[in-house]
Amino acid sequence: MSWKRFRDDPTDLEAVYFRWIQPGAAAPTITGRAEQIFRHHLELASVRQPGKALTRLYRSDDGSGLGPALQIVNDDMLLLVDSLTAALQRLGATVTEVVHPVFDVLRDRRGRLRAIAPIEKMDPAQPHSGASSTGGGNVVTESWIHVQLDAQDSDEVLARIEGALPPLLAEIRQVDRDTDAMNHTMGSLSARLDLAPPRSEASDCAQLLRWLGAGHFTPLGYGYYRVHNNVGGPEPQQVSGTGLGVLRKGSGVDVGALGSERMLRLSNGSLDSLLPGSPDVYVVSVADYGAETMPSAAGTVVGEHVFVGTFTVSGLHENILDIPVISRRVHQVIEWAGLTLNSHSGQALLEMLQTFPRVELFSTDARRLFETVSAVMNLGLRRQIRLFLRRDPGSNAVYCLVYLPRDRYSSEIRRRMHELLRREFDAEQISYSARVTESELAVVYFTVHRRAEAPAPDVTDTNRERIQELLFATTRGWSDRLVTAAAGLADLPAAVVAEYATAFPATYRQEYEPERGLEDLRRLQRLDDGGIDTDLYREPDAAPGEWRFTLYVAGAEVSLSRVLPVLHSLGVEVVEEKPYRLELPGTGTRWIYDFGLRVPAAALAEWDGAAELDRPADLDALPATSVRKRIPEAVAAMWFGDCEVDGLNELVLRAGLHWRQIAVLRAYAKYLQQAGFAYTFANITRVLLTHPGTARSFSELFDAYFDPEHLGPVASARAAGIAATLQDEIDAVVSLDTDRILRAVLGLITATLRTNYFRRDEQGNPRAHLSFKFDPHAIAELPRPRPQFEIFVYSPRVEGVHLRFGAVARGGLRWSDRLEDFRTEVL
Repeated sequence: MSWKRFRDDPTDLEAVYFRWIQPGAAAPTITGRAEQIFRHHLELASVRQPGKALTRLYRSDDGSGLGPALQIVNDDMLLLVDSLTAALQRLGATVTEVVHPVFDVLRDRRGRLRAIAPIEKMDPAQPHSGASSTGGGNVVTESWIHVQLDAQDSDEVLARIEGALPPLLAEIRQVDRDTDAMNHTMGSLSARLDLAPPRSEASDCAQLLRWLGAGHFTPLGYGYYRVHNNVGGPEPQQVSGTGLGVLRKGSGVDVGALGSERMLRLSNGSLDSLLPGSPDVYVVSVADYGAETMPSAAGTVVGEHVFVGTFTVSGLHENILDIPVISRRVHQVIEWAGLTLNSHSGQALLEMLQTFPRVELFSTDARRLFETVSAVMNLGLRRQIRLFLRRDPGSNAVYCLVYLPRDRYSSEIRRRMHELLRREFDAEQISYSARVTESELAVVYFTVHRRAEAPAPDVTDTNRERIQELLFATTRGWSDRLVTAAAGLADLPAAVVAEYATAFPATYRQEYEPERGLEDLRRLQRLDDGGIDTDLYREPDAAPGEWRFTLYVAGAEVSLSRVLPVLHSLGVEVVEEKPYRLELPGTGTRWIYDFGLRVPAAALAEWDGAAELDRPADLDALPATSVRKRIPEAVAAMWFGDCEVDGLNELVLRAGLHWRQIAVLRAYAKYLQQAGFAYTFANITRVLLTHPGTARSFSELFDAYFDPEHLGPVASARAAGIAATLQDEIDAVVSLDTDRILRAVLGLITATLRTNYFRRDEQGNPRAHLSFKFDPHAIAELPRPRPQFEIFVYSPRVEGVHLRFGAVARGGLRWSDRLEDFRTEVL
């Protein structure tokens, strides 16, 4: 479909058909089938008799190319689209797109389509039903509805839709047919009540009925009821022949208990069983005193006029001072409060009353209204909530009015409240309305529909206060719970916690609980600018090889190209990244990067410390050999350049080695390259990773030879035992290449005379470089000439050799650019 064509030629019917579908907003199932959809709908609408609905359900295998989909041609009516889509969803269908053009169509006397014209300047939210005659036929305003369903909807669901559509459309049509009659009845009743004395209850009722009929109320049903005393008690029964709309058969909605002391009564109801998706329904009952127009001491109610309908948008948002009956109550409340309407406090009170749900304004007398607003005033300053309960004796429904600070309200908070009230009152269904303005308070009004036979709900003050506390708990957001969790902790000042509580992004708060946030807060708080911290853990329900790694950074954002090589060098696969940015005023930026890791089975085979990764855990209580300590230490060493980023780091997992122990093996491999060894560094790495047990034995042998804390006969015997074991392991190797590489590494260890590996500085930190004094004559891989002594120095930043051909030697420093064989250049 060409959107340019529609703008250039507004008479293009296909473009008009899709006029409410914005470019790029429609589902691909619509945009890819636009021409077919319109053509099939045109065929369906080719013949239609007045007052008849045309429907056609398409399936995926019917050859139409549309299915599954539903098309309807019907007179334009109120609630048509909302009721239809809600019914489809209730029947188990998934609605992916709705196309709903409204046309003026010309049909001949046989209902055949002769011409179509778009309705110009129409409000798409309002119906345009009606018909007019021309010399060539009737002009009718029609709704053409195309509903695209999900391809996964089953044949069983489609069969249910076919059976449910006709009665639903018939119900909507009946309401449409009776609308004029219902409006006329409301007008006639208000005219009759006008005969009452001014400022009486009947006079107020007449004014209110006229206000409702002036575009503020949409009637959906009407009936005249009389109260009959049955065995089970008084029961309202509709007088035969008085029903209109949804009440034409005397059913469809519970009109509640009739015969109340008040002449006018308004309550909530539901028509979801008849008109799915219809807005909140209100029942307006007007008592009938027979010949009298107003109740008297001796007067009795002989019946009630009952209107069922919904407030229009203008009715819901009308200034309450312009609503009859309500205006008088509002002025009374302001007077009791000792205020004037034009004062600052009076205007604040009026603003609060404007947010009051309409049904409560009609159902609550002035005294209770005053008590309610008195309890709510200044509530925002106290950061609390208030709950007001009211039970409808007729329907057994409970009306829950909740006030809370505006900044505490969100869709998530409302859903939590919804679930809480559902449990507390054993609700069948809950509807709600919410109002959030510039006021400090937000108001949510829940209508809790319960089974008529359910026990009466407990709406006592004691139970109300209990539920109010539970509702308050639901409004305590993530930040509130974080502050509560940190309360009383000496190492975390309250001001710091409050600053972090607002800094954690929404994505983080959705993913993690405040307890996790408290752990991360501690780590971030310890960081200086440019510093990092890390953590390795596993989720409780994760598979053995599914780990998580968290990187904490103070300062600038970190790119993936810097992090991924570090993690990959440890032999893990990075499958997910979740970055979180925290902006702290006066402190700078903090970052949390949470990575999902997949550990290969080969690495897990050498490791049995699953419990070490449980979170939370006391890291200080874990042994130094714990993988939860060694991997973070290795990452930090690589991050700050103390350790090279290469494949040998996999030995942290495969062999359980510390990164400095791996640095010793790396230094030996680097020296072999300088000695002209036939195998590359990559080959040496591959062999050591394939034989992690042997690599671990190499490290143990090195420690046994040179650890100054374990010298003596015992250490010598231990070294001899390890060396013998290594010889046996190497002898058992089948591959000649592997044999030569392992023997070369073993030869370097046994040829090492001295090392600085175990030396520490004044702060107890190891040296930033490694140095090894070799006996060159014991190294079979060295080419000739061989010096008497040789010292090899290694670090990630620099490498060097010192060659001595005698006990006393002279020389100087030389810089070489020959990275692969600088020893040969020096020699």
